[in-house]
Amino acid sequence: MNREDPPYVADERAMLDAWLDWHRATVHEKCAGLAADDAWAAPLPHSPLMTVAGVVSHLVEVERYWFSHVIAGLDVEFGATDDDPDGDFRRVGDETLDDVLARYAAQCETSRRVVADMPVDALAARQRHGEPVSLRHVYVHLIQETARHNGHLDAIRELVDGVVGE
Repeated sequence: MNREDPPYVADERAMLDAWLDWHRATVHEKCAGLAADDAWAAPLPHSPLMTVAGVVSHLVEVERYWFSHVIAGLDVEFGATDDDPDGDFRRVGDETLDDVLARYAAQCETSRRVVADMPVDALAARQRHGEPVSLRHVYVHLIQETARHNGHLDAIRELVDGVVGE
């Protein structure tokens, strides 16, 4: 995945798209070269689901929830449930990191298609906590959440195999 620097000057939508795509591409960079055996390693003793692959799997669900479910109003399946609120971090079968990254890339592409023709002030099909939600809010939220999880990927990766991020 190509990570292009966001523009220094652009309209709001172009800037939001560029920053979110930059952080999405950073997820792939943080995972590059990780040994298959290390993808599901949990180096934090009190956080057994915080693995590189688990964080990426969670980001798949974040994209699906906000863009497909909230913005588009689609009924979609989630790994997290009332019975297992952390289910989106769990490994599905013998899934590899490459499998999870492919799911993430596909979900990001779906998210881009969902919002392709929407202005940033468009309201989502679904409300959140009884309040309307704008596409602008979703963009800002996804930028901060993806950036935060990139920080987690940095820390987990360093603990698992010693690779240090930028």
